[in-house]
Amino acid sequence: MNKYFNEPTEVDGIRFDSKAEARRYEILKNMESLGYIKNLRRQVSYELIPKLKGRKKTYRATTYVADFVYELGGETIVEDVKGYMTEVYKLKKKLMLERHNIEITEVK
Repeated sequence: MNKYFNEPTEVDGIRFDSKAEARRYEILKNMESLGYIKNLRRQVSYELIPKLKGRKKTYRATTYVADFVYELGGETIVEDVKGYMTEVYKLKKKLMLERHNIEITEVK
């Protein structure tokens, strides 16, 4: 168990960080097989701040990794399964909107 009390779970040979994320995957996979959504992807990375070079140090790029991305009615949906919203997540959510004009859909 991790610090947020999530229990890692495996479905279809894929490891998920929590039971809630695994359940959501099964729901979305079913929705895709029925044709309600398409192009379901997991763990899609978005750059929020590029790599930066300071005088003495180089800083890695800052990214947000979406739990799921899929298309619904011609719109791309970026989804995150959340039990607890950290301050870092809240900041990354704002940066996603500012940098990519993407509002993250949160699912509990």
